[in-house]
Amino acid sequence: MIPDRIEAGTFLVAGAIAGKGVTVKRVEPEHATRSHRCAGEMRFHIDIGDHAISILPNGDASALELTTAPYPGFPTDMQAQMCALLSTSRGHQFCDRKCFSAALYACGGAKAHGCASAVGGATAVIDGVDCLLGAPVMASDLRASAALVLAGLKADGITEVSRVYHIDRGYEHLDEKLSELGAHIERAKAA
Repeated sequence: MIPDRIEAGTFLVAGAIAGKGVTVKRVEPEHATRSHRCAGEMRFHIDIGDHAISILPNGDASALELTTAPYPGFPTDMQAQMCALLSTSRGHQFCDRKCFSAALYACGGAKAHGCASAVGGATAVIDGVDCLLGAPVMASDLRASAALVLAGLKADGITEVSRVYHIDRGYEHLDEKLSELGAHIERAKAA
C-alpha cells in the first residue's frame, strides 16, 4: 500500500501553520509534489529526502493563487487544509472548480477564526490575518474538519471542534499525532 499523500500534506500544513516545522517520513515525495511546491511558492523552506519531506517555518508566508487539478496537480482533498494555512497571512486567493470543502472552511471556519473570506462561484477568496482567534466550530466533512483543527493550532485561545467523527473516519489518531508534535489537544467527552 502506498503512503497517503493527503495525510502527508495535512501534516506539512500543520508544521507550516504552527510555525515549528515538521518532517513527514514514510512518504513518497513525488506523490505530493504539488502540495510541497505550493508551500515552497509561499516561501516555506522544503527539504526532500529519501521517503521524507520537511517543511520549515519562514516567518512571513507570501500570497498564493491555487487551482485544484487531477493528479499530479494540486489535490482537491488538500484545498481546505491549504485554506487554513492561507488564512494566516494577507492577500491570498484560492481557486477551485468544485470548491465544496474550501467553501465550507472559508465561509464558516475562517470567519469564526477572525479571517475575512468570501466564496463566489468556484473561487474562495481569503484575506488572511496575522493572528487567528480561538472559536467554537463545527466539523462538517473530513477535509474541512481537518482544516478547523489546523487553524486551531495557530489560533489564540481555545478552538473547540464539535462533530469530530468526520475527522476520525479519515485520519487515524490525528489528535494524538499532533500532540506528539507539541500541539495541546484534548478530546472532550460528549455531554
